[in-house]
Amino acid sequence: MTSLWHSDDPARWRAALADYDATIERQGVASLPEHDRWYQTELPAAIAARATPHVTHDELVRLTEWKMTRGVWRARNLVLVRGNAPALVRETSQAALAAAPHPTLPIKRLAELAGVGPATASAAAAAAFPDVYPFFDELVFAQIPGGAGPVKFSLGEYARYAEALRERAASLGGGWTPAMAERALWAHVGGKVGLTR
Repeated sequence: MTSLWHSDDPARWRAALADYDATIERQGVASLPEHDRWYQTELPAAIAARATPHVTHDELVRLTEWKMTRGVWRARNLVLVRGNAPALVRETSQAALAAAPHPTLPIKRLAELAGVGPATASAAAAAAFPDVYPFFDELVFAQIPGGAGPVKFSLGEYARYAEALRERAASLGGGWTPAMAERALWAHVGGKVGLTR
C-alpha cells in the first residue's frame, strides 16, 4: 500500500475519506457503526447548540466507548470515566473547550478527568472543533513523519501529531480539516479489521 500521507493528489484523499464509513463497517464490531454515526453527527451538533460548548457525563462515556470500539478496549479506563461526577465533567469540559483554538490546552484540561488521556480528550475536542483538533489515533500516528514506534499518548506527542495533521489539511485545501485528514488516513490503512471485543 502506498503512503497516502505523501500524496498531494486530492482525489486520493477524497477516495480514502469516502471509504471511511465502509471501513467502519468492515471492523466487524456490532456497535461501532452506530457509535460512529453518533460521534460524527449527533455529538458535534449537540455541542454546537450549547451557549457554552461542553460535553455531558453521558456524552463523555459514550465517546469513550466509541474510541475504544474503534481501537483498543480498555475496561478500566471506561470505569474511571464513568466515575467522574457529571458536574465536574461539565465544568472541566467547558473550561477546556473555552481554551480553543490553543493547540494543546483543551486536551490538557480534559485529561484532568479520571480515565481521560490525550486520546479521549482529543475525541471531545475534535467533536467540538474539527477544524482545529484531530482525534489522536495510533494507526494514523504511525503514518505521519516521525510516527514510527509505539505511540506514547503524551500531550507533547499529540501536539506534534495535531500540528502535522493541521498542516496536511491546509496543504490539501478545499475545506479539509485535521479531523477529516485523520479519518482519511485511518480508512486508508483499513482501521483494525477483525478486532474483536
